[in-house]
Amino acid sequence: MTDLRLGRRALLGGAVAIGAAPALARTGDDTDWHALAKDVRAEMQWAWSHYRAHAFGLDQIRPISGGADRFPLKTQHVGLTLIEAMDTLWVMGLDAEFAAALAWTRTHLDFAIDGEVSVFETSIRIVGGLLSAHHACGAPHLLAKARDMADRLLPAFATPTGLPYRFVNLKTGAVRDPATNPAEIGTFLPEWGTLSRLAGDPRYHDTAKRAVVALFERRSKIDLLADTIDAVSGRWLGRRASVGSGADSYYEYLWDGWQLLGDADCKRMYDVCTRAILHYQQDRRGGQLWFADVDFETGARLSTEQDELAAFYGGLLAQGGARATGAAYTRAWVSVQDRFGILPEGYDYATGAPTQVTNALRPELADAAFNHWLLDHDVAWRIVGRDHFLAMKRWNRAPFGYADIADVTTRPMRQADHCPAYWWSEQMKYYYLLFSDTPRFDYQTNYLSTEGNVLLGFRPADGSSLN
Repeated sequence: MTDLRLGRRALLGGAVAIGAAPALARTGDDTDWHALAKDVRAEMQWAWSHYRAHAFGLDQIRPISGGADRFPLKTQHVGLTLIEAMDTLWVMGLDAEFAAALAWTRTHLDFAIDGEVSVFETSIRIVGGLLSAHHACGAPHLLAKARDMADRLLPAFATPTGLPYRFVNLKTGAVRDPATNPAEIGTFLPEWGTLSRLAGDPRYHDTAKRAVVALFERRSKIDLLADTIDAVSGRWLGRRASVGSGADSYYEYLWDGWQLLGDADCKRMYDVCTRAILHYQQDRRGGQLWFADVDFETGARLSTEQDELAAFYGGLLAQGGARATGAAYTRAWVSVQDRFGILPEGYDYATGAPTQVTNALRPELADAAFNHWLLDHDVAWRIVGRDHFLAMKRWNRAPFGYADIADVTTRPMRQADHCPAYWWSEQMKYYYLLFSDTPRFDYQTNYLSTEGNVLLGFRPADGSSLN
């Protein structure tokens, strides 16, 4: 295992298409950023008060009715929102709220459940959430619970290829659905590498790394990956290469394996994949940069539809050294936000029309703005985050928290009675870190996972060691 001290700002050299990112054309702003950070914190505290009153220990609050949804299990709650929110509460200094959540995990959190979960979702949300909370406070039971969950997910990786099944039963280890995708194969290494380091057990790191490499070795002759593959046989089941849903976090975690773990294999794989994406998928229309879906073996264009999940990708490109290209792609998404107020789930850049009018409280554009800002501290990226936050506050605020949008094209926007647990972990944290300059976070050396979980970069609140 390698050392985890390397951070977001430490590993920028030697990547593809390096260039200085031009500033967004927004100047003369006089926003009081610390006041805005206080507003973000107040909204988090307000939403948490409703979760505490109506759904504490349950998975996801229904922000319109005050009810609750289950996820990732269908039959039982595991406290998903509570786990996802913990490190955000801590970094915001909401210490009483954090303490209440910590106490619940000590007395109520139990994964010995006869039920099936998504291996990918459960790892990034629960294993990652517990590890980030452990990073914040050092509580040993959080690490033990993270390890317990990872042990329950491990049977999914017992395939001839090392590629995991998509679903596993937490109690029996029974697995299901080998028809999987790059994101659900390759989004484990930072969490499981961290777990291996903390637990002194290399199995988690080695299992995750094997899956990443096994998929990379099955890339096409032009170095692209398709969106569907059979985990047992290793045979491709689809042909679409995308930076959006089903692929997005695979590329993110290639870079992150290098950034967090110092893994040179991950950097090499990231560079190979990114060169191919930049060569075959870039599409400039009307002065804007987009990334088309293409055939993974020929590079032929398949679609001009963009998945909102791909809005993170400009920030990743900037982290990897392609700062001008990354900024151009993020600006394209900013133009869509400017038009609709909130990003639709799907958007066709050829027609300028949304292909899915819903929005599930997505954090990807705020994530990209935060990553750009960490690199150049251009106030324009703070403005992107500010606009994202204020639009959310205007349109998504509901009686008991924040709600999805059923249709971003209506005025007023029509809400849906759902608040995904990642909302607590992702954009609320991105906003606060982007605006606050909090001393609880190291802005030079840090790491945030695809779920927004901080695995490196927390500073002690009282000057003592966190771990």
